[in-house]
Amino acid sequence: MATMFNQERTELRKFYQNCWLKYQNKESLSLLEKQIITVLLAHPEYIPLFENFDSYQDRDYRPENNETNPFLHLSLHLGLIEQVSTNRPLGIQSVYQTLCQKQGQHEAEHLMMDCLAEVLWQAQRNQQLPDETLYLTKLSQLINS
Repeated sequence: MATMFNQERTELRKFYQNCWLKYQNKESLSLLEKQIITVLLAHPEYIPLFENFDSYQDRDYRPENNETNPFLHLSLHLGLIEQVSTNRPLGIQSVYQTLCQKQGQHEAEHLMMDCLAEVLWQAQRNQQLPDETLYLTKLSQLINS
């Protein structure tokens, strides 16, 4: 399993890097690649990582060392964008729109991503599917706080 995880992690990171290189070379981008670049450009602190990719591609980021995994962060943005575009779980579009009006788009996404990450972590810990009801409850609490 660890080998599979590392291989998938490496492939995902290389995909992000290839998107960056295509963007830098002004090559045509797919819709997903455009979304990745949009999220990346909203995080200029991550750009040096892609400009020096060989130094970072295999790095582990440890929460216990107060490190944010930039690849996970980008992936959470993309996951949230997908959820909102499909309105799955049902009602997430409304929460997103309300939070964007209150907080601004980027901050709203970060608040929602914190909920998403927590629900995903709990699902992984409990070896079960993510609890959409719990997720929506946590998202609704963001609106009321």
